[in-house]
Amino acid sequence: MLLYPAIFTPDTETTSVSVRFPDIPEAITFGTDMNHAYQMADEVLGFALEDYSEYPEPSDISVLQETYPDSTIALIGIDMVSYLRKHQSKKVRKNVTVPEWLNNLAEQENLNFSQILTEALERKLQI
Repeated sequence: MLLYPAIFTPDTETTSVSVRFPDIPEAITFGTDMNHAYQMADEVLGFALEDYSEYPEPSDISVLQETYPDSTIALIGIDMVSYLRKHQSKKVRKNVTVPEWLNNLAEQENLNFSQILTEALERKLQI
């Protein structure tokens, strides 16, 4: 689980709330109210982190509260494995080698090699 502080800043003219993550500059969104802003924060955090191979260290909340006294600072958590499983379903082709006798038996049973490999990898990785 990753936790990052988000800065929620209400618009003084409307009920909208802007949201940004100081540690992930491209993660910026807004909501029509505070509840909507929290929902949007969850979504934009996962979307922005998809392209990261290493995740940045989160900022200290107490420092952010001093820097942004008119805003609400909240930790937003995300499980990237779950997020990617839900939102990134692109399939990739893999070339595998299996013993011929095993291949023949599997084909006789009309087994789906891709499905079986996916299930085996999920079990092995415990996800």
